[in-house]
Amino acid sequence: MSVDRSTVRASRCATSLPTAFVVLSVVSAGCALERPVNPSFSISRGEAKKALRAMSRRPVELERPVIVLGGYLDPGLGPWWAARGLRKVTGDSRFITVEFFFCSSFDECRAKLIDVVERELPSDDPEWTSEVDVVALSMGGLVARHAAAPRADGDSDGDGSQEKRLRMRRLFTISTPHRGARLARLPCFMRLHTDMRAGSRFLAELDAHYADADREYDVFPYIRLRDRTVGPENASPHGEEPIWVPNPFLQLAHVGASLDARITADIARRLRGEPPFAEEERAPLPEDDRDEEKE
Repeated sequence: MSVDRSTVRASRCATSLPTAFVVLSVVSAGCALERPVNPSFSISRGEAKKALRAMSRRPVELERPVIVLGGYLDPGLGPWWAARGLRKVTGDSRFITVEFFFCSSFDECRAKLIDVVERELPSDDPEWTSEVDVVALSMGGLVARHAAAPRADGDSDGDGSQEKRLRMRRLFTISTPHRGARLARLPCFMRLHTDMRAGSRFLAELDAHYADADREYDVFPYIRLRDRTVGPENASPHGEEPIWVPNPFLQLAHVGASLDARITADIARRLRGEPPFAEEERAPLPEDDRDEEKE
């Protein structure tokens, strides 16, 4: 039985048209969802990965040890992975990880952090721990700020002994809810959760200390756009802009930020004492990421 070639060609065209339409739709969606480029931090993911490979071939000794802190309900995987990556691109082994999975309050998180730093890096100073840099994932940034601030109640155990404060020189935060987390508005009775709500007394106390003249550390707050867990507008202390990058297509903004090569490369350059990729005068967030009602 013979088959008309024109019929075959028509059939192939009919089959390929829906496929082409789907591909075109996906590509168009990708273009439509393409996020703006940060003019003050415009490095691409490809360029960042190349820079990370170059750094891994040139190990350096860091100026001070680095503490890597986990986030809310993280059993330790996040800080372990982040420390692993930074250790690889610096060549320095002095990375200490801390998770807060079983902590129910920021005071408990603070006490655990101080205990770990004292155990790993003993200090003779009765008021301060050894000096460190801190890389903090999500909630970990608030723990670090709390540990660096003076205790409101004066002492930790009620025995008259003053709890030490964390002496950090630089705090690199990734997706930290400095001004509160959007998801913290959900119903919950856990103190750790409610303290991360915008306008909480805890956040107000952190802000008050951040404005004090005795603050010894600088904050470098990183965030991916489209982060619906924290909200890009909440990812930096009041009066400061976050260091933002667009979120790649079809990736989770909040979870993926700690794995983002652009953020890792910029932090690594700063830890190594090299010029960062992000400019000091930070570009403001795009309008769409300032108004959470549009998210």
